[in-house]
Amino acid sequence: QVQLVESGGASVQAGGSLRLSCAASGVTSGRKCMGWFRQAPGKGREGVAVIYTGDGITYYANSVKGRFTISQDNAKNTVYMKMNSLKPEDTAMYYCAADGFSLPSCISLISSDARAFGYWGKGTQVTVSS
Repeated sequence: QVQLVESGGASVQAGGSLRLSCAASGVTSGRKCMGWFRQAPGKGREGVAVIYTGDGITYYANSVKGRFTISQDNAKNTVYMKMNSLKPEDTAMYYCAADGFSLPSCISLISSDARAFGYWGKGTQVTVSS
């Protein structure tokens, strides 16, 4: 089992920055692949970024590439996502997810099938005003 707890969501103005945190606990094998998804009201869940915790390889959705950075602190069992140059369209509930996927699956599933991830946090709200 893996437990995930997100924090860091807030209301900010466009152009601002936030850093989300995802504190993980539980079996290490179940969180080799950790990612961030977001869901805006009335929309489906969108994969934002993923990190393969074994070697730190990352992947980003085109919508956030160059603005968001996913990273990890292995000593704290925490994954972060620094979000810069925030836009109103970034407004959403942000969820941390994890599973024990191999690297190729980790990279492909973040953009294709959110349901494949077996472990989820409860989410943290990000609201960006114009």
